[in-house]
Amino acid sequence: MLDFTGKAVLVTGGGEGIGRAACCLFAGGGASVIAIERDAARADALRQSLGDGHVVLHGDVTVAGDIARLADAVDGRGDGLDVLVNNVGDFLGHVKPFERISDEEIDQLYAVNMLQIFRMTRAMIPRLRRRAPGSSIVSVSSIEGFRGIPNNSVYSAFKTGLVGFTKSLALELGPEGIRVNLVAPETTETAQVPMSQYLKPEHADGAREWIPLGRFGTPDDIANGIAFLASPMASWMTGASLNIDGGALAAGGWYRTLEGRWTNVPVIPTHGMIF
Repeated sequence: MLDFTGKAVLVTGGGEGIGRAACCLFAGGGASVIAIERDAARADALRQSLGDGHVVLHGDVTVAGDIARLADAVDGRGDGLDVLVNNVGDFLGHVKPFERISDEEIDQLYAVNMLQIFRMTRAMIPRLRRRAPGSSIVSVSSIEGFRGIPNNSVYSAFKTGLVGFTKSLALELGPEGIRVNLVAPETTETAQVPMSQYLKPEHADGAREWIPLGRFGTPDDIANGIAFLASPMASWMTGASLNIDGGALAAGGWYRTLEGRWTNVPVIPTHGMIF
């Protein structure tokens, strides 16, 4: 267990999946956690799970006013912020050829995958500066920022852009002792992407063949990487991308079926993950 005693950590999208795992990991390591969650029931459940000494706001990171509320919450907890975890991101179910995606859908993907990260990070830099040197930003990108993904070009572009943003911001903030890194997961079993529900029962164990390390990711896998990058163990890492993918990036990973469809598993899922 990494020691975050006395540290203030902000996690976006903390109510489920990777965000919740990160909140619990940091809290278990002694940190004071501040989280925001869009779903009211999940926010309540996280609040009860973390207990006293932590703050969970019901809000939406794509709403500027809710980011301002988060900044106030950070200020109300003490003098600054040690770790910002930009966890929120989503392909929003917009899976289609690029020529068919609408301006409205592009705007939605931008709002969730880039704009809110720009706004959140900009708002928290002055608060991270108060705890520097030693404070850090960890964002969650995707393996899709490092490889092509058919029928999801806009989402991939924003995830790739987050890599460039991380590298460039690391140069700006490095002289102040604020580190900026990201994690890039492969398919992780979460409520957002429930792979166990997508696959036919006869293929439930197929990941043993499809992914070099033999399974899909778990929220804890990704949270562990986030905590490492936020810890003193990564004190000489900035502008870096940590690929947490079971070896999938090294292996390639996309397959084209005989029917001409694209999938990231070599069988047709029951629904959802066919491109």
